[in-house]
Amino acid sequence: MDVPYALTKIKEMLQQNAPETETALGELSEESEDPFRILIGTILSQRTRDANTTKACNQLFSIYDTPEKLAAATPSELEPLIKPAGFYRVKSRRIREVAELIVKRFKGKVPDNIEDLLSLPAVGRKTANCVLVYGFKKPAIPVDTHVHRITNRLGFASTKTPDETEDALLRTVDKEYWLEINDLFVRFGQEICRPINPKCSVCLLKDDCPYGMEHLHSS
Repeated sequence: MDVPYALTKIKEMLQQNAPETETALGELSEESEDPFRILIGTILSQRTRDANTTKACNQLFSIYDTPEKLAAATPSELEPLIKPAGFYRVKSRRIREVAELIVKRFKGKVPDNIEDLLSLPAVGRKTANCVLVYGFKKPAIPVDTHVHRITNRLGFASTKTPDETEDALLRTVDKEYWLEINDLFVRFGQEICRPINPKCSVCLLKDDCPYGMEHLHSS
């Protein structure tokens, strides 16, 4: 089994089992291909659920929808808006700082390269790659816990960290598939290949998945 085959089957499963589901970043990208919203939304999504991210983003961007507006806000003005995303006191300071740097260092434009994105506070490789994929439609592979878990379960990598998983996928997967890996794997991880109690019995990949075969055999 290779990644293109897996992606085809994952699309089929999601169409059958969860046709209307969207990730928070996928929804943001559909509403507005604004790299700024993707960047701030990804920071807000850290350590929280998609539904909470969406609520926080909707509240925040209804008032502060540009780097200039956000940079001029105070943390106390931002906190009640982003409270659904959790850790709102820390995140309010972080997103304001990021907005300020975008205004001062990048003239109000979110950078479209990994090096400049990584220079911003609270921006690691996953967040930077999310901005490239969802904000700029540039090929990259954002690796979060879902992508890391599923990649290892399916046997596409044997890695200990998301960064190692990203390296493995970049080496082995054709660039034409990079844009869709994160969205499909995240939705698949939320709906079927869950961290706990995965739905291996209904998975179309179970006969080719090392984890699935072991899980079904032991259950």
